[in-house]
Amino acid sequence: MKIVIAGGTGYLGELLTNYFSKEKENEVYVLTRNQKLNQNNINYIQWNGKNTGYWAQFLENTDVLINLTGKSVNCRYTKENKAEIYESRLQSTALLCEVVQTLKFPPKVFIQSSSATIYKHSEDQLMTETKGESGIDFSMDVCKKWEQVFNRYNLSKTKKIITRTAIVLGNNGGAFPILKRITKLGLGGKQGSGNQFISWITEEDYVRSIVFLIAQEAGVYNVCVPNPIKNKDFQAILRKKLRIPFGLNATKWMLKIGSKLIGTETELLLKSRKVYPEKLLNLGFQFTTADFSEFKVT
Repeated sequence: MKIVIAGGTGYLGELLTNYFSKEKENEVYVLTRNQKLNQNNINYIQWNGKNTGYWAQFLENTDVLINLTGKSVNCRYTKENKAEIYESRLQSTALLCEVVQTLKFPPKVFIQSSSATIYKHSEDQLMTETKGESGIDFSMDVCKKWEQVFNRYNLSKTKKIITRTAIVLGNNGGAFPILKRITKLGLGGKQGSGNQFISWITEEDYVRSIVFLIAQEAGVYNVCVPNPIKNKDFQAILRKKLRIPFGLNATKWMLKIGSKLIGTETELLLKSRKVYPEKLLNLGFQFTTADFSEFKVT
C-alpha cells in the first residue's frame, strides 16, 4: 500500500510508521514540520500544516491517509497554548481535506484522529459512539470542532473514518513512562477521589485497530479497550507490577501545584473517561490485552 501519515513523527505516528514500514512493499510518506532523512521505505516530507506545497502531490494515488497532526495537550492551558492547540488541529485538517478535493486520484481511505476526551466526565454512564454525551469545556470543544472541520468536506471518492482514541499505553513512549517513574518514587497512590475512570488501549492494539478500520465502513469509532478502569485500581495494579509497597495519595490541590511545576493540567488525571468501543466489538475486533492486570510492565 501507499500510506501517508500527517504528524507521523509524534508518538502515535511513529507506532504506525514503524508498523507499515515493516512491509517492504509498502510506500510510507510522513508529513512532518521537521526535516528528516529518508530511511528504507519511509519518506519524510516537510510541510507546515498551514499551506499547500510540493507535499500535496504525494497524496495522489494514496491507499490510506492518516492525520494525527496537532500540538500536544500535555501543557498548561495558557491563551497561547490553547490557540496553538486549536490552530494546529483545525488548520491542518482543513488543508488536507482541501487538497484531497483537488486530486484526480484521491486517497481511498482518510483516517482522521480525534480523542476520547470528546465525551463528558462520567463515572457511571458508558460512552459509546451512539450514546456518548459531550459537554462544554476547552478539551471537548477542541475535539468537537476538530471533527466538525473534517465532516464539513464532502470527499465523494474517499472513505472517511474518525478515531476517538483513548490513552495509549506503552512502556517506552507517551504518558505511561511518567506514571511508572512517579510510582517508583512512592507517589503512585490514587489521584483525587480515585473514582475517575481511565480509558486506555495498548500500543499493539492501537495499531491493530487502525489497520482493522481501513477495511471497515466510514464513520466514528471509539479506539479503547472495553474495560475502563478506576484510577485507584489502576494505581494499585501498577504498584503491584512495579513491586512498590506503598503510594502516597494526591489530593486535587496537590495535583494543581504539581501540574504547574511540570507544565501540564490536572484534567489529564482527574477527568473520568468511561468510554466503550461498541462499534469495534460489533465488527468482531479482538483485543490482545483488554484488562490492565494483563498489561506487561517493563
